[in-house]
Amino acid sequence: MYYVFLANGFEETEAIAPIDMMRRAKLDVATVGVSGELITSSHNITVKPDIQLSEIDYTKIEGVVLPGGMPGTLNLEASEDVIKAVKYCYENNLLTAAICAAPSIFGHLGMLDGKKATCFPGFENDLLGAEYTANHTETDGMIITAKGAGCAVEFGYAIVSKAVSKEAADSVAGAMQCH
Repeated sequence: MYYVFLANGFEETEAIAPIDMMRRAKLDVATVGVSGELITSSHNITVKPDIQLSEIDYTKIEGVVLPGGMPGTLNLEASEDVIKAVKYCYENNLLTAAICAAPSIFGHLGMLDGKKATCFPGFENDLLGAEYTANHTETDGMIITAKGAGCAVEFGYAIVSKAVSKEAADSVAGAMQCH
């Protein structure tokens, strides 16, 4: 199961585009409510997550995805349960992905030492220990980072490439008319 964490103030495109691509690739994806049973995005779109933090099943976790946005990123980082899941995936070499400002969380946790990473401009100094590339997306091992909302489909493509295969990602992107 891949968990996509939604906290109040998340950037909707950065969450929904990767979720859509992951589900088209037949990955098991659950959205997780960090801020309650209804979550309001940075642009006032309210969504109902699939599950709550207390329902995360660590016996089935395959990876985590953190959308950015403000104050969504700050709300994700303030959650002990989100940090626990991120650390668990990192320590067990499972997919750990973040976009926009959210890669800063990985930097603050010391997960980017010696890794290539990217983020929304202005958060580079939070990518502690990383080699900042400024690319739209960056995959280094099991860590995937991306710049922002305009890169959300490319971010989803990178996730599907790592979680399934490049061929599966090409198939999803082609069906969506991305290529």
